[in-house]
Amino acid sequence: KAKVIYAPREVHLPYGRSAILDCHFRANPPLKNLRWDKDGFLFDPYNVQGVFYRRNGSLYFSRVDESHNGDYTCTPFNELGTDGPSPNIRVIVQRPPVFVVIPRNVYRRKLGESVEIPCDARDGEDNHKPIIVWYKKDGTSLPVGRYSIRDGNLTIINIREEDRGYYQCSATNEAATITAETEIIVENVPPKAPYNLTALAYPNSVHLTWMAGVKRPSTEYSVWYKPAEVGEWKTMKISSKKSLEATISNLNPGREYEFMILSKDDQGDGLFSKSIRVWTKGVNPETSQIAHHIGQKLGPPEDVRIHATQDGYLVIWNPPLVGLEEFKIYIVKWFQGPKEHLVGTADIVKWFQGPKEHLVGTAETKNTSYLITDLEEGFDYTFQVIAMSFSDYQTGSERVPFKVPPYRRIRSVSIGLVTGIAFVALVVLAVYFVKKKFCGPFGANNRKNSK
Repeated sequence: KAKVIYAPREVHLPYGRSAILDCHFRANPPLKNLRWDKDGFLFDPYNVQGVFYRRNGSLYFSRVDESHNGDYTCTPFNELGTDGPSPNIRVIVQRPPVFVVIPRNVYRRKLGESVEIPCDARDGEDNHKPIIVWYKKDGTSLPVGRYSIRDGNLTIINIREEDRGYYQCSATNEAATITAETEIIVENVPPKAPYNLTALAYPNSVHLTWMAGVKRPSTEYSVWYKPAEVGEWKTMKISSKKSLEATISNLNPGREYEFMILSKDDQGDGLFSKSIRVWTKGVNPETSQIAHHIGQKLGPPEDVRIHATQDGYLVIWNPPLVGLEEFKIYIVKWFQGPKEHLVGTADIVKWFQGPKEHLVGTAETKNTSYLITDLEEGFDYTFQVIAMSFSDYQTGSERVPFKVPPYRRIRSVSIGLVTGIAFVALVVLAVYFVKKKFCGPFGANNRKNSK
């Protein structure tokens, strides 16, 4: 038989909101029917506006109001019957809490000062009062030993830099929870520079990593760098505020560069990290040979082919025979005649036009094929695939010529030819039928007369 296994004594439903009243039962065979009673009478959701049965037999109230107060029981049935109704479930319609005092949006304090943030709420029921709780929005704990909560108000003494951030006051009763948010900004905090700046050198680039002096969500970083013997600094802004690394490219091999990191937040410029000096690879004959060996280690792509497909022209090649452990990316280039000028590459995709090369696009691929969809009909093209290593060394395949047939012209000629043949055939047929109709009897009569 179907049996109720649990029934709460009281259930608080939030006034003016949706709510669910569950019936906790066990049924084997499966549930066949479930009956609800309210205050001793059958409670049929089909006859009560705004109340619906759910698939598991629970009651769904689309908008709770005072009429839903009362004592409810549920009785489950299966093919074997029922073990009886549940104990009474007292449903209390309760209004959600409402704030009567909320904190300001922002509180600004200096280091060592104190702050008191008010927060209070009422319940809407005289015999109930919501529970007020304070917490930091980022999940970190309130400052132990330096905060207190009294009558809903949060007080923090001896403000420190780590106290900055967003705080939330929540008011909770049996029906619902509401929250109010505020922010504490700590002023006059001395900036802390990034530290532990380290570098990894390549022939044409240097990869930098560092540690944040102060962890703030608004902190931005920029890299300052220059050749060691030249006084003019260049800067590169780091796009991601969470990133603590950067790669400086387009450097000369075998040259010494100086690097440092500048941090900046909504308070203004911070401090520079300590500068470091780094030689790109190739600084002396020994390292030059190492860099040369690394670059030459990656071989060129092999056996470049071009195939026409329904979607375009597929460029296919084989990977380099040597140095695949150094492989980073492929660059596909195609040039257009009669004067060879680059009109497209993929994946660093490049297009050039005019009598001289003019770069108009780039892209990259790690696959050994690339589909090109925008080749012009009737033109001669030359294709080349370049393999690039992690040290930015590039080695290219042999150039492969390919002519794109003038499909439109061929189609036009074919259509014209077919149309002409059809027209001639129609003329011949027309002449034949006219001759047969008008000349046939005349010819027959002539033969009779001649006899």
